[in-house]
Amino acid sequence: MRWMNQPRSRITFRRHIYQILLLCLAVYVLVCLGCATLQRRMIYFPPHKTAEHVDWAAGDARLERWRNPAGQAIGMKRQAGKQPAAGRVLIVYGNGSWTVGCAHYVNDLQNVADLDVYLLEYPGYADRPGLPSQKSLFQAADEALATLDTNQPVYLLGESLGSGVAAYLAGTHPGQIAGLILLSPYDRLTSVAQERMPFLPVSLLLVDRFPSADYLRHFHGPLGVMVDGRDEVVPAKFGLRLYDGYDGPKRLWLFPNCQHVFIGEPPAQFWSEVLDFWRGK
Repeated sequence: MRWMNQPRSRITFRRHIYQILLLCLAVYVLVCLGCATLQRRMIYFPPHKTAEHVDWAAGDARLERWRNPAGQAIGMKRQAGKQPAAGRVLIVYGNGSWTVGCAHYVNDLQNVADLDVYLLEYPGYADRPGLPSQKSLFQAADEALATLDTNQPVYLLGESLGSGVAAYLAGTHPGQIAGLILLSPYDRLTSVAQERMPFLPVSLLLVDRFPSADYLRHFHGPLGVMVDGRDEVVPAKFGLRLYDGYDGPKRLWLFPNCQHVFIGEPPAQFWSEVLDFWRGK
């Protein structure tokens, strides 16, 4: 009679397999929904500061508040010691940073040239009101660029996440940008996210995509790209992909033994090379 129980056993086994597959599918869908719902918490890590702390830190770094025509603080600035300046640099920083945390770029740039340097504060970062998103960062960047006096060349410095903001500005306002340098950039944020989470349909879930390569198709000025070979945050291949796809004047700085946003040569040498490249020397 044993043979009569075999079909029933097979049916039971198949039913168990089907139930397990349904459970796995349900868990997968829940994970996708969770990631989609919480994605901005996974992208943005804004430091929160009191206004008093920001003012104290800015003074210590020799920075002052940068305000829009309405008097609202939108970032920090430091004018060149010698006026008129040879140009203006707008800095858009990486995730987890803030304006005063990028004061070292101001020091390095002004050590090699008489430049006015401006640092955009993102909505929701430090003591600036708002919430970070691709839309809010892009709107803040548009406002910042419109606030700058453009009677001198305007250059962009984009760091990590901020490289996507810089690419957006260059592609959207190509006539106003004389050159840009992107540190540890990516071709699009979806590429980096898919690398991090290969089991998820990132291209369907991600809202803030920061498609740098698409924006740079509309920019034809000098593009500098700095890539670190041991970058674990934004793997080097994504910065190289962005560089290879750009068809305008470009220069690559590749530091094979460095990690994320690390300039592997003396700052004075690097920034002198960047400025010479921007100026076509």
